[in-house]
This record gives sequence, C-alpha cells and structure tokens, in this order.
Amino acid sequence: MIDLPEGAHMTDLHPISRALLSVSDKTGLIELGKALAARGVELLSTGGSAKALRDAGLEVRDVADVTGFPEMMDGRVKTLHPGVHGGLLALRDNDEHVAAMEEHNISAIDLLVVNLYPFEAALARGAEYDEMIENIDIGGPAMIRAAAKNHSFVNVLVDVEDYDALLAELDANDGATSFAFRQTLAQTAYARTAAYDAAVSTWMAGAIGDVTPRRKAVAGTLAQTLRYGENPHQAAAFYTDGSNRPGVATATQHQGKELSYNNINDTDAAFELVSEFSAADGPAVAIIKHANPCGVAKGATLAEAYQKAFECDQTSAFGGIIALNGELDAQTAEAITGIFTEVVIAPSVTDEAKAMFAAKKNLRLLTTGGLADPMAVAETIRQVSGGYLMQNKDNGHIAAADLKVVTKVAPTDEQLVDLLFAWKVAKHVKSNAIVYVKDGATVGVGAGQMSRLDSALIAATKAQRMADALGLSESLAKGSAVASDAFFPFADGLLEAAAAGASCVIQPGGSMRDDEVIAAADEAGLAMVFTGMRHFRH
Repeated sequence: MIDLPEGAHMTDLHPISRALLSVSDKTGLIELGKALAARGVELLSTGGSAKALRDAGLEVRDVADVTGFPEMMDGRVKTLHPGVHGGLLALRDNDEHVAAMEEHNISAIDLLVVNLYPFEAALARGAEYDEMIENIDIGGPAMIRAAAKNHSFVNVLVDVEDYDALLAELDANDGATSFAFRQTLAQTAYARTAAYDAAVSTWMAGAIGDVTPRRKAVAGTLAQTLRYGENPHQAAAFYTDGSNRPGVATATQHQGKELSYNNINDTDAAFELVSEFSAADGPAVAIIKHANPCGVAKGATLAEAYQKAFECDQTSAFGGIIALNGELDAQTAEAITGIFTEVVIAPSVTDEAKAMFAAKKNLRLLTTGGLADPMAVAETIRQVSGGYLMQNKDNGHIAAADLKVVTKVAPTDEQLVDLLFAWKVAKHVKSNAIVYVKDGATVGVGAGQMSRLDSALIAATKAQRMADALGLSESLAKGSAVASDAFFPFADGLLEAAAAGASCVIQPGGSMRDDEVIAAADEAGLAMVFTGMRHFRH
C-alpha cells in the first residue's frame, strides 16, 4: 500500500501555472517551452536556457528577477534562494506556508525542468581535475530534490524522454497532472541525483587513489526491461553503467528478437574473450555456451577461425553465441548459418553478411564498433546476501618473457604460441578450468568442476569424442598445449592431461606440491611453464 500525504489522494489533480526551466542539454527545450506557453504556463529560466527560449520568440522571466540577485560566481550561484526553493517546497494546502509565501512575495512553482551539468560526459572524455570539479552541479540537484520532495504539488522533469509524457498528461487532465504521475517523476528524479552523486563520488575516489572508500555508490540506467531472468519465474532488467566499454551494452542490434537475460550474459562472456585477441593476433572466433567457451580459435581468415572453433565441440556449439574480433564477412556468415546460433557479435559487418543473415529471423546480430580493451581497469560487482563483492576486472596479462620454465624440457616456439593462447582462453573458463589447445584452436575444454582432475578428464573426453566424430585416428588432444587456470594441487590432473596426449603445460605454480608436479611432468616428458598468476573465475 502506498503512503500518501495527509489529505492527499491518488487521483489528486493539480494544474501547472508556472514552470522553471534550467537545462544544460537543450534537446527538446524549445518544443517543450512552446507547448507550455500555449497552455498558458508562465516560464522562468536561467542563463543559456532563457536565451534559447527568448530566441525562439517565447516570453521568459529571469530567475534573477525572482531572487533579486544576478547570477554570480561564474553561474555557481543563481537558484539557491528562498524565492526559488520556497516556490518549490511550499505546501499549497498549509495555511502557514501560504501565509509565508504571501509575506515574502514568493510565487509557487508547479513544474521544474532541470538536467544537470554534464559531469558524466566530462568524465567520459577524460577531463582534468579542475574541469571535473566545475562540472559538479549544485543548484540543480538541490532544486530537483526540493521539487521531488514536494511531489504532492510539484512536477519535476530530469530526462528529455519524459517531456512528451508530461504534455500527454496535461492533455489528458485539462492542464493538470495526477498524484501518481508526479510520484513517478519524483522517483525518477531521486534516481537521477543518486546516479549523479555516484558518478561524482566514484570519480573522486579514483582521483585521490582511494581503492576501498567507506561508502560505495553504484548506479545504472535502464537499457531494457527483460521478459524474464535466468528462468521464466524471475523478473529481470538490463542496466548500463555509462562506461561506454565496447560490448553488448553499447552494441547496435541489426536484427533478431530482443536479447534475453541469458543472451546478454553469454554475449558479454563471448565478446570479452574474443577481445583478448587484437587485430595484430589475426582473425579469432569464440563460441560460448552458458558463459563458457566451447570453441575458440585463430585462423588465416575469420571463416577458418570459425571452422576450427566449431570443430572443438560441434554439439555444444548448437544454439551458442559467436563472437568475432574482426569484421564479419559473407564467407564467415555463410559458415555460421550452417547451425542454429542465438547471437553473433563483431566489431562490424559487411552488407553482404547482413543480407545473408536476414533470412535467419531469430538470429541476433550485434556490432560494437571495436574490441574491448582486455587490459583496461574496470570493476566487477557481485551481490551476496546482505552486500556486494567488488573487485577489479581480471585484466592480468602474461607474455612469453614472463614465463618460467620449470621442467627439464623447454617448450618450443610453436608450443609457446599455443600455451599463451590456451592461457588467454583459460582466463574466461569457469574454475576449475582446463583447456587443451593445438595449432591455435581449442580442442578440449573442461569447465566449472569441483576437481581439477575432473576438468582435465572432461576436456580430454571431449577431445576424443570430437576426433571420433571427425573420423580421426587419434584424439585432438594429441600433441596439445594445456592450460590450468590455477595450480595443480596434485599431479593427478597433470597426468590425466599427459595420458590424453598433451605435450606441454602452462599453469600458475605455487602449490605446496609443486616439486611433485614438476617431477611428474619430467617423468611424462612434458614441458611445463609457470606464470606466477592465476585466473580463478567463479
């Protein structure tokens, strides 16, 4: 049940006679001003907003006329005055408030239209400290909060997309708005100031080097109301954080029905993985199922990379998500259409490839304009009962020079290439993770097992099963490079990989039994390198 102010009712209608418009984003301002003026609403405004409205031929009264003070201090002080805040906060049905308004010549303000200084835009373009400070709005949030608090009588608009909704409400109610409508506007307004403050506080924590501030504010903007969550009985929505990191949140969808919760989650996993491979690495493709890779490969072309990735696990690839690190071309698109695919995401797409996908009405095609930077600093958030876990995104990177050879046999240059490829893939596989790679393609993936031995066994089984399906005489794992996302606590998992035909291993090291594992590798004739870095992914 909704608690209403004393004397208020859900259907209480209040007309708009006077509006204050003060916006940094002038989109739609003139149209809104004209629509309000046509309804007999008196317009108050400030600075650039007032000029824009006057230039459009509208009659506008300056806020300075209301306050008796000019804008000063480079615009820092203009609306922080009882003449403004009294007009926003006064309860129209309170005799003392009405008397105070009459005594101090304060007129009611029925509508506030404010959007804030573009702090987030300044942050996105990497503005310097002093410019960031100047883009922190003071008067705007104060007015928004005042108007939202007094939503029994006052309407507050903070988003351009709500302008038409206001005009429709006025048309439906003969120039008035309902209490329910004003409530919705108030909630949106408080969410906007909260998001704004979150952006400011997060930026400032970074600016002063505070990695774990006492209070952490997180905000997002609704991008999509989803049909349901992971399962049909779960409500869900998709929010963006404004970071503009290339990926599913910023992608353009060219065709197909809307993305589901699971589609978004899996597409993000696919694109983050394929972004590990830059254009300099050559064409690369990742196929994802349930947030785990079932095939990842590099090739001379994207079509070749796709075929190699597909041949890692053709069964799991059905209904999967495909991510590419380059422009999707017609040849690759034709290969992809050979099986049912949920989503394809790439930096760009040719017109020929688009036309080829057009017949696949249920396939979603997304382009991002670029790859995500796998080494960029970002944060991840996971909710637990009663709180949140926050950490830096896993942007750990290992080069050949960082590796430590710990066995009698050192890996060859060709093996090193496959070891580093397997290591990049293992970073994106749920722990415990074991990844077999040969000739720039995964040939077996073991994911999310409670035992590292089981992950090694599952990956080996997949490699053998796929070899059988392809009519090969030996396992795909024969001569492969193996990556383990964390150290082998015992030699059993490593020996399972050796039994499957692996020739070399990459792992973090650091186990109490490293000596035993190294000795087992030597006995099996394996080359093994330590990274000194692990990639748990839970």
